[in-house]
Amino acid sequence: MAITAADLRAMKAGGQPITMVTAYDYPSARLVDAAGVDAILVGDTLGMVVLGHSSTVPVTMADMLHHTRAVARGASRALVVGDMPFLSYQVTPEEALRNAAALVQQGGAAAIKLEGGRAVASTVRRIVEAGIPVMGHVGLTPQAVHQLGGFRLQAKTPPAAQALIDDALALEEAGVFALVLELVPAPLAARVTERISRPTIGIGAGAGCDGQIQVLHDLIGLSGDPEHDHVPRHTRRFAELGKLLREAIAAYVQEVREGRFPAPENAFGGSPDLRAFVEADRAEGSRSTRVA
Repeated sequence: MAITAADLRAMKAGGQPITMVTAYDYPSARLVDAAGVDAILVGDTLGMVVLGHSSTVPVTMADMLHHTRAVARGASRALVVGDMPFLSYQVTPEEALRNAAALVQQGGAAAIKLEGGRAVASTVRRIVEAGIPVMGHVGLTPQAVHQLGGFRLQAKTPPAAQALIDDALALEEAGVFALVLELVPAPLAARVTERISRPTIGIGAGAGCDGQIQVLHDLIGLSGDPEHDHVPRHTRRFAELGKLLREAIAAYVQEVREGRFPAPENAFGGSPDLRAFVEADRAEGSRSTRVA
């Protein structure tokens, strides 16, 4: 049975940790879903991880719909959450609702996520009132990376910490079913988790959150150069698949160049009649060459 937004709230109430991972395509979604994660985020991080941009800002609604559809086809159990890209919800609540509805109706998402605190509370309320579950996101909000001055730890001072708590409370009141806390000091994230009734999902926010989310490519070593890639402090490599893939592809290239692939067992011999035809044609070709 598929996990719902209500199930995540029940998991917080029962003290059960929530697991969430990003995925951006059908095969990744199938693997993540089969591994038992509770929720899959089709994150706008696809702009950086999959499309090669330096930030999430260039990602469009068309990009998100394309990738969300693929993930929704691959996930049968996990809750699929579609990310709202930059300027898809900041203009007007009505436009935000149309775009959220598209991620659900056309993309197959069961919920959406958007960034921001008090400034987007009215928009969150409008989407929730339409029947679409909304996940909030505060702390480091990647779509505002230019305003924030980079991918840096947030809410480091008491006034900034109070502002983050106020944002979390406003989003709770607006109706979010869960809240991502990104790059927030662990003690503050734990306090927010205590203050609100909704599950908190941390990334770089310590173990005091109700759950954790990580970018799939960071977890398995597929982000960037497998030899020189920077591993963010908030993640851990559980595998080095990038290195394995590079070695496998290099082995393929070498075997092709040395004439060892494809081997006879990788090819199809054809029927006796076909082989006889090929030999007859070869012989005819040889005679034609001699005559010429």
